[in-house]
Amino acid sequence: MEDVLKSVKDYQAADNALSDKVILVTGAGDGIGREAALSFARHGATVILLGRTVKKLESVYDQIVAAGGAEPAIVPLDLKGATMEHYQGLNATIMDQFGRLDGLLHNASLLGILSPFTHIEKDDWDDVMQVNVHAEFYLTQALMPALMAAPKPSLVFTSSGVGRKGRAYWGPYAVSKFATEGLMQVIADEYENTGLRCNAINPGATRTKMRSKAYPAEDPMSLKTPAEIMPTYLYLMSDDSFGTTGQSFDAQ
Repeated sequence: MEDVLKSVKDYQAADNALSDKVILVTGAGDGIGREAALSFARHGATVILLGRTVKKLESVYDQIVAAGGAEPAIVPLDLKGATMEHYQGLNATIMDQFGRLDGLLHNASLLGILSPFTHIEKDDWDDVMQVNVHAEFYLTQALMPALMAAPKPSLVFTSSGVGRKGRAYWGPYAVSKFATEGLMQVIADEYENTGLRCNAINPGATRTKMRSKAYPAEDPMSLKTPAEIMPTYLYLMSDDSFGTTGQSFDAQ
């Protein structure tokens, strides 16, 4: 498995690796989520774009269609205020329109405010947990019927280095990513003898708005772009990763 974890960074997906697959990406309007949606579409997938800003989702939609990709679906939804009813309705819509969901990439996250532990505000803590933990749990649970209707479904969570070893001043975000790793492991173990595989990706230092917010003095040109870390995402959504479950991958 260690060799697999290392080699995935250099994975080269076939042009049609995701042909006929239906994949939902959260936080699809910007950063890594946007690039993942574009990359999945380039490799044949029909992508469901979920995010809170319609204009950004429409931009991704237009880019996919202009490139000759399958027409995506747009789901405007703010995970901070979404309820179980929203997620269950989404499952019903996906089943009605597509009959299954082959992949789910949990990409959307809130960084929150970096501060000493004793300065963490309740509202900031609650917002980060709502988007990074509760929404992932509710959405995954609601979409499980659609996922299990696919022959080889892939569930992918987004982790972080601070979700494996805690770091000073990163309180809410770090704790939320520890929870993400745990949720991934629980689901992977529970569904081990089914067709569902469940893994996590730590993108590493990537040129995104969230990264610049956390490290404002850092030179963004020294970081890899979202496009450069896509091999791991493509591997986990393609059938080449079938049977690989319960693992946490580093994209860099």
